[in-house]
Amino acid sequence: MNVREYIEANWDNTTRFFTEDKDTLIGLPYPYTVPCCEGAFQEMYYWDVYFTNVGLIKSGRLSQAKNNVDNMCYLINKFGFMPNGNRTYYLSRSQPPFLSQMVRCIYEKTGDIQWLSECFKALEKEYEFWENERQTPCGLNRYYGKFSHKELMDFSGLLCKRFNIERPEDEGTAESYGKAMYSFAESGWDCNSRMGFDCYNYAWMDLNALLFGVEMDMAFFSAELKNGREAIWTERAENRRGRMKKLLWNDALGAFCDFNFIVCKQADIISAAQFYPLFSGVCTKEQAERTVELLSEIEAEFGVACCEKREDLFGLQWDYPNGWACLQYVVVHGLLRYGYRKEALRIAEKYKRLVEKVFNTTGKLWEKYDVTTGGVSHNKEYETPAMMGWTAGVYIDFCSLIGE
Repeated sequence: MNVREYIEANWDNTTRFFTEDKDTLIGLPYPYTVPCCEGAFQEMYYWDVYFTNVGLIKSGRLSQAKNNVDNMCYLINKFGFMPNGNRTYYLSRSQPPFLSQMVRCIYEKTGDIQWLSECFKALEKEYEFWENERQTPCGLNRYYGKFSHKELMDFSGLLCKRFNIERPEDEGTAESYGKAMYSFAESGWDCNSRMGFDCYNYAWMDLNALLFGVEMDMAFFSAELKNGREAIWTERAENRRGRMKKLLWNDALGAFCDFNFIVCKQADIISAAQFYPLFSGVCTKEQAERTVELLSEIEAEFGVACCEKREDLFGLQWDYPNGWACLQYVVVHGLLRYGYRKEALRIAEKYKRLVEKVFNTTGKLWEKYDVTTGGVSHNKEYETPAMMGWTAGVYIDFCSLIGE
């Protein structure tokens, strides 16, 4: 059995269908896709599903991809936002906003205008969540959370465990650590060395690039629905682009950077996140060209690492030398969007080769890999699980790009 045969044989093993709430599980009205066949991660996760849906659609499973989107719209209508996943303990936070892109992928396949109209209403609610709950004084958005004092203390302890540091005795510092952990958790990059322990005081470049994409998608949907709101959404997108250029663009580095709106300072680490503005179309041609010059700082033998190799990294799972399927996809499709096909195919081929190499020795796909050694990534945060999910979705997409 090769990798593609393994994926096709196991898609159904990642489908769950529970309509009733039970313990911490939130029931969903349609069958939903979870990342793993067994063991860890037996619930639907927000941003994971975007990359998984890419593979489902290319595998001829459009109906299941649509089920996933319909479940997300259900959760937004129920809670006012899309939670991290369908567990009660995830109601404190969301995850990177990829839903509009999922809707667009399916709508472009089906042309179902009534379905689009219903999704549009849910997407409006989600957008209001990001604008009302995650807005900052600089006019851009951050990852954060909704928490009690006890939850902050619990998350403070979790952050200290992840970073392998002593828990602070000062309550104010402990609270700040808890806020940082909530920000990390909502970002999906839990945890990373991009910004340090005050990451909740940053406008994240990847989040704002995604929200620009949401605004452009909503302009497209408005045109399709003929609701007269296309210009409003386009103006929102252009306003965001302008703020990102003013606050996040680092001309000396040649890339967008995360921005601390408290001290008005940019983070300087080079990471795969800097390709989100290419992925969402924020960059000018010249900005994209300069960002692509940084690709060598994160590219390795088997794909792209989360960030550059630096002495001040904490060695976390979203640091060098780890490579995640979602980031390979963002980088590859960001490169393709601006015409860097040779570079995109090179990265896709590297990651495809990595997945096949490890599959040939383990018989499984994995959550994350070490892109320098070509093995399964191991770190101090938790044991790396075998995973279908976005690894399967991105692998299928890259096979299609390469032409196999």
